[in-house]
Amino acid sequence: MKPMVETKHDLLTSNYTQVFEEANPQNYAPSTFEVTRKLDANTEFNPETDLLAKIHFQEGPIKEKGVNGINNEDAIVMVIRRLQGFQDSPFSCRENAMAITKLEEALLWLRKRTMAREKREVVGTSAV
Repeated sequence: MKPMVETKHDLLTSNYTQVFEEANPQNYAPSTFEVTRKLDANTEFNPETDLLAKIHFQEGPIKEKGVNGINNEDAIVMVIRRLQGFQDSPFSCRENAMAITKLEEALLWLRKRTMAREKREVVGTSAV
């Protein structure tokens, strides 16, 4: 098991859950994340009840390492789909619509990056 550290971000709240990432990531960015229930200092972590999700992203280029995790686009689409579900319910709101728009914009930019790598014939490799 990889050593984990708590993920820090100015907009991330940890009122109910905490996000952790691998402490010493390979390939410049963390590939393994865990989301746990928020525990107080006196509570011992129980992985059977306190680990809510473990997400493993692709490690290394697919052509070099094979498919071994999800990609950024997969995670973004999951959040879009969840927000669209709320938009199709009584919980529809402007904030969800704006978040969907921005997430779709993020997908567009990631697709543009992939298209540029395809054009240079380096997609799926470690070539820059």
